[in-house]
Amino acid sequence: MSGMMGSMHISAKADYATRALLELAREPARPLTCEAIASSQQIPFRFLKSVVGELRKGGLVRSQRGCEGGYWLGRPAEEITLLDISRAVDGELLTLRGESPATLDYPGAAAGLPDVWRRIEADAAAVLGGVTVASLLPVPAGEGLSGAGAA
Repeated sequence: MSGMMGSMHISAKADYATRALLELAREPARPLTCEAIASSQQIPFRFLKSVVGELRKGGLVRSQRGCEGGYWLGRPAEEITLLDISRAVDGELLTLRGESPATLDYPGAAAGLPDVWRRIEADAAAVLGGVTVASLLPVPAGEGLSGAGAA
């Protein structure tokens, strides 16, 4: 399968943005600095600072200056999906030569191909939209054992 789709691409921005939001979600009541996030996730500080700026513009983080300052989640981790993150830092989910698949129209024998690209985009959006920051957080020891499903 890897030979067929060798160049599906998740941007470094989307990866770093997701990792930053996971750090913020771990302790949502406590603000974190970019330095702390960069250090704990081993992300280049300068790059992270620009990514966090884009997350702030997208409403996914909020910030406060000063001694008690730092960054918090802009909304609950349960309400932030990987699709939200990807769109905040990368814009379009999938492009082909800079174009959205929605606008592609090929002539003749290739007429059906844009439908495949659109389906790939829709499937990727469905997967990313179904994964929240909260769902990616590790379950603290002992918490996963309670409830009706425990044996």
